[in-house]
Amino acid sequence: MKKIFHLKSCSTNVRILKEINPGSDVELQNIKEKNIDPETLDFLKDKVGSYEALFSKKAMKFRSLGLNKMDLSEADYREYMLEEYTFLKRPFMINEDEVFIGNSKEVVVQAVNSFNK
Repeated sequence: MKKIFHLKSCSTNVRILKEINPGSDVELQNIKEKNIDPETLDFLKDKVGSYEALFSKKAMKFRSLGLNKMDLSEADYREYMLEEYTFLKRPFMINEDEVFIGNSKEVVVQAVNSFNK
């Protein structure tokens, strides 16, 4: 599978997509229009080790819902991400067996190198 889950309205995600310059063999999914499915989220969790690692604590709703004051379980993180795209770190980039999560410089460089082999 070659797929990038991104937020079309996010300038950082747009910039990263330009850097990666994905070919026609890469599926792009705007998570605001179609959120991630449970199977893919579980696949990503298996790759990175936890749902918490996929969860964006920078999301405005994280504080507004008081989640920052709660002790969330792995099941809670999974549920919130499946209910609301805003809780997903983004972008999520899958290139076959390689997975890249987030927008740190290091992650973006790794993703660009992977997708442009």
